[in-house]
Amino acid sequence: MSRISRRSFLGTGAAAGAAFLRPGGMLAAPDGRAAVPRLSQFEYADVQLLDGPMLEQFRTNHAFFLELDDDRFLKAFRQKAGLPAPGEDMGGWYSFSPEFDPPRNMTGYVPGHSFGQYLSGLARAYAATGSKPTQEKVHRLVRGFAATVTGKFYVDYPLPAYTFDKINCGLIDAHQFAGAPDALAVLNHATDAVLPFLPEKALTRAEQRARPHPNIAFTWDETYTLPENLYLAYQRGAGARYRALAERYLQDKHYFDPLAEGRNILPGEHAYSHVNALSSAFQCYAVDGSARHLAAARNGFEFVRATQSFATGGWGPNETFRAPGSGEMGQSLTATHASFETPCGAYGHFKIARYLMTVSGDSRYGDSMERVLYNTILGAKPLLQDGSSFYYSDYNMSGSKFYHPDKWPCCSGTFPQITADYGVSCYFRSPGGVYVNLYAPSRLSWRQGGARCALTQTTEYPYAPQTSLALELDRDSEFTVALRIPEWAGSQSRVAVNGRRLAGEAKPGAFLPMTRTWRNGDRIEAEFDMPMRLEAVDPQHPNVVAPMYGPLALFAMGESFGTIRRDRMLRARQSAAGSPDWRMETGAGQIALTSFGTIRNQKYRLYHEVS
Repeated sequence: MSRISRRSFLGTGAAAGAAFLRPGGMLAAPDGRAAVPRLSQFEYADVQLLDGPMLEQFRTNHAFFLELDDDRFLKAFRQKAGLPAPGEDMGGWYSFSPEFDPPRNMTGYVPGHSFGQYLSGLARAYAATGSKPTQEKVHRLVRGFAATVTGKFYVDYPLPAYTFDKINCGLIDAHQFAGAPDALAVLNHATDAVLPFLPEKALTRAEQRARPHPNIAFTWDETYTLPENLYLAYQRGAGARYRALAERYLQDKHYFDPLAEGRNILPGEHAYSHVNALSSAFQCYAVDGSARHLAAARNGFEFVRATQSFATGGWGPNETFRAPGSGEMGQSLTATHASFETPCGAYGHFKIARYLMTVSGDSRYGDSMERVLYNTILGAKPLLQDGSSFYYSDYNMSGSKFYHPDKWPCCSGTFPQITADYGVSCYFRSPGGVYVNLYAPSRLSWRQGGARCALTQTTEYPYAPQTSLALELDRDSEFTVALRIPEWAGSQSRVAVNGRRLAGEAKPGAFLPMTRTWRNGDRIEAEFDMPMRLEAVDPQHPNVVAPMYGPLALFAMGESFGTIRRDRMLRARQSAAGSPDWRMETGAGQIALTSFGTIRNQKYRLYHEVS
């Protein structure tokens, strides 16, 4: 990885210092400098996804936005700038509309809001594929947007910070990953345009409600998410003012300071934006070496993982965090079908998990990522040409998959971003080698010292519990290959090199490092023991459980099920080796179970009452 690319994710301020991560507990905010990151991301081009659900979903999103008409992307901006605005309206949230009447009618809610996300997704897709048409489209969109930049766009606009944050992300990604020559200059112009419309600091939603506003939509802006991309703009060469702006919009008093002290102040907050804001805390650490902000990011993520998450890894029913000990997670199973804001939530979850893994090397972040991957985003319905977008995963006792009623909502923007990030979520670099994080069909290419190396992973995981990794080297080389052994892995999990089982136990919940002189043709094979287990929705509903097989939550096909005996649920079995389907025998007959990714239009149920 080049120095520029690595800095763009990890920042520039990390310096050697005392260790500060205590596995299993809250992270204190010690004095002293931050620690050197243990891991780093590979370049997008270093990882090639191979045939499988992740590649299929990435290709679908890439093709969708590559083919979308440039004029439609730019129309809302051209209209406000008084320029000719050819092309069809996008509609939904994305186009200006006199029908906007929140919360009754959200048509015309935030025109152009997801432009930066579409630009970002395309830039990352170019970095992953080298597709020249994709790069050319990114460059055209940057030039086209440059001509429209004006402060008039934000007059009477409800969410200026929200939309500018995405524009910032799109432009710095266009610069970093697609080589758009004018992207940073356009960003500076766009920053000048929005600054008069931003408050003097990050505001909580309560503070926004307390200020004069024409309608409720003006109270939903997310100024507290701005610092992440402002810090990244600074790291990528946009100028020192972006570091100063990032510091200005850190929401320390009401969010990061309490989190750093180990206080869970998530309940009642908007779920996705506050998880997304944890990445701002991380980038403050990356640039300024603030261990206090790293503590906030780590503790906030742990609160989400430990007290807010469903068996799927999703969180935030009705987009709101719930009070631990209240039983509200269990109550949501009959109160809402809006259980998890999926593309947005998965994108924010993956981002902060990758960041935290780089500084800690803690495999539990990878465990969390794979749970969200297989049980939420890989099962998202595809975007439709009219802007229909999959938004919520539904964990209601009578669940189904459905599109959001509004066209082009925010999840239409994070969907292409997270799928473009699949490859860089699979593997990480350490100074001494490679960490294998996700078990997915893929090929990693890199240089280790003087050796050219490639690792090809062949697997049908998680439907089959094995993965095989073949090494290609142009010379013998000593380095480490570390495999993530999931925390749920049973005692019969094993790892072998060239057919010889490694001595010692593959410890669940940790990376298993293998350091040796590797030779061309060496093969690593892992087989994971995947015992069935049951996970309660919350401690207040101990008998309302979801069946789990490895990282997979299993969904029952149908709606009406009586109380099921625990022992019968634990005896559920796969229909055949490698199948996405399971069968569970009950006193009343057989129940079909499957994974979220295979569900189409059927009614389903995740949680069951057990005796």
